[in-house]
Amino acid sequence: MKKNYDIIAFDLDGTITASDRGITNSMKTALRHFGIEKDAESLKRHIGPSLTETFREYVGDDEEQIQLAIKKYREYYVAGGMLENEVYEGVEETLQEIRNRGKKIVLASSKPMVYCEQILKHYGLDKYFDFIGGSNLDETRCKKVEVISFSLENIGENPGANVLMVGDREYDILGAKQLEMDSVGVLFGYGNKDELQEAGATYIIDKMTDLLEIV
Repeated sequence: MKKNYDIIAFDLDGTITASDRGITNSMKTALRHFGIEKDAESLKRHIGPSLTETFREYVGDDEEQIQLAIKKYREYYVAGGMLENEVYEGVEETLQEIRNRGKKIVLASSKPMVYCEQILKHYGLDKYFDFIGGSNLDETRCKKVEVISFSLENIGENPGANVLMVGDREYDILGAKQLEMDSVGVLFGYGNKDELQEAGATYIIDKMTDLLEIV
């Protein structure tokens, strides 16, 4: 029997937009400052977690060094990296149809909220969202559980069986599971089928329009 989901929460990177070029270029710029050279392909695995978590792997636990890496990353990202990006096929028509069905849509991204708002506005997608939620620039509220709860709170809702989380990485699936919500893993992003299945995705889809058969 088809479930009734009233609210659909979306991740951004790897779910709504293919953002790897801007993110990996920003990472390469930051790491180069520390004399570390990495190719874009090897950096794609970092799309999803917080920058603090990512840079700790390369510069160690020194908080000042981590913050410097984030600063260098954002210099490139804000100067244009955030728009080295493209919307996945079928995203806009899916968002439009979900709205037509009378459901609410929120964004729940670990990316800073200010960048999420700019990216969705740039691509003309902001009009489909009841709330655009992300982390703070100081890297707080970046855990998926926190940002899902924050986005729902801002539309006067709580996590529950009527909310569905859509994302491409295990973080999206595990965050939803912690909040006792169902989830959809998308195969066109930066995760893979094994990762999404192991995390416990309720559904797995090949393309965004497949979501319309679920909601």
